[in-house]
Amino acid sequence: MKLSVYLNYAGTCEAAFRFYEQHLGGRITSMMRHSELPQSGVPEEFRNGILHARIEIGGMLLMGSDIPSAQPVRSAYLSLAVDSAEEAERLYTLLAEDGEVFMAIHETFFASRFAQLRDRFGTSWQLMHERPRA
Repeated sequence: MKLSVYLNYAGTCEAAFRFYEQHLGGRITSMMRHSELPQSGVPEEFRNGILHARIEIGGMLLMGSDIPSAQPVRSAYLSLAVDSAEEAERLYTLLAEDGEVFMAIHETFFASRFAQLRDRFGTSWQLMHERPRA
């Protein structure tokens, strides 16, 4: 058994996955458009949208697509643990740009850096650089 995450976007799946590939070290393994199907049943404005995409980030598979009724993720986060406070700061800056910050990056009792935000594509992230355990 293997658990993966599937996200729906309102027309920004390709942009999101290309961004994650460039800035999170991901690797897109497939991307298919609605227009590649003979009869997709999606509105004309979504024909060039993504029917199904796959990207590997940090050993995890993330999948996604564009659908007309997609809403931003509201009550779940993709949790990204990083190796340094500097990397947490770098990713926070990139992901927060034109997004919505729920909890600004800061130090906590469990992490040297911790933040929660929604990026410009509607994906909610939790960033963390854990404190070394004694």
